[in-house]
Amino acid sequence: MLAKIEDLESTIKTVSEAIAVIKSEIAELSNQIKRAGEDRKLQNKEFQMTVADQRATQKLLVQAVNVLNSYYSKKAAAAALLQKGEQTGPPPPPGFKSYSNNQGGAGVTGLLMQIINDAKAMEAEAIHAEQDGQNMYEGFVSRSNKSLAQKNKDIVHKSKVKAKAEAGLVQAHDDKDAVLLELEQLSNYNAQLHGSCDFITKNFEIRQTARKEEMDALKQAKAILSGAKFTDFLQEMAA
Repeated sequence: MLAKIEDLESTIKTVSEAIAVIKSEIAELSNQIKRAGEDRKLQNKEFQMTVADQRATQKLLVQAVNVLNSYYSKKAAAAALLQKGEQTGPPPPPGFKSYSNNQGGAGVTGLLMQIINDAKAMEAEAIHAEQDGQNMYEGFVSRSNKSLAQKNKDIVHKSKVKAKAEAGLVQAHDDKDAVLLELEQLSNYNAQLHGSCDFITKNFEIRQTARKEEMDALKQAKAILSGAKFTDFLQEMAA
């Protein structure tokens, strides 16, 4: 009985400690999910700002390129007309060169286009990184939720084991109390038996003497009834 009680108490202690550990793990995992969500919001906010900046940059640069292209196109057309007119006129004076399109315009436009392409590449990289971050976050949350579900399930199972052990412990204590009560009753009964035995032992000789006297009286009564003289009976009594 005592071994059973000790075993149940050990089981309850072990299961209680295990439940406490799982609850601590659940709390930590919940905090990790919360922090991951906060980090994801910050990352998404930074992504939105990056994409917005790059798209605004692209828009402005495209407008600048369009302006330059329009300007240089008009200037090139004017230069073409001028060159066509110079073919019929006199050659330019010494020291003067014939008018031609500004070659630096193509370089500026090319530089702006390179910046636009870089902005597009940065935007694409940011979108790719954002998608990767979102996928990683969703995967982490999915795995964490599965882990939380399993841990909660484990707590339910261990709680049932604990409750069963606690009920068994209560029953074991009740059984122990019942056994102790029965032993106490047996002990009291045993004391009563000892008292009776002691009484019988102490009064045995007295009872034996009384029994002998009773037997002698019966013998004498029988002798009288059998025809013996009463005077002989009195003599025997006197003797």
